[in-house]
Amino acid sequence: MGFDANVEFLRMTFWQIIITAGPLLAVALAIGLLVGIIQAATSINEMTLSFVPKLVVVIFTFGMLSTFMLTQLSDFFMFTFDQITQVG
Repeated sequence: MGFDANVEFLRMTFWQIIITAGPLLAVALAIGLLVGIIQAATSINEMTLSFVPKLVVVIFTFGMLSTFMLTQLSDFFMFTFDQITQVG
């Protein structure tokens, strides 16, 4: 296994991280931005006001995307383990 193969595995791993965690992070960012704009417009500076909606929406999104995330990760790990058995 050469350097190029290792770099390719790292590239695939980073891409898998983006595909798996990206939607959750994007939703958390969007909700945080929306709540921040509302707080700035109304001058309400309550910490729980930004935390609770973000928590609820991220948990809901995680529930909706859990099947997709589990499928992506299990396929990636099966590929990784197949590559490990081919080396050994």
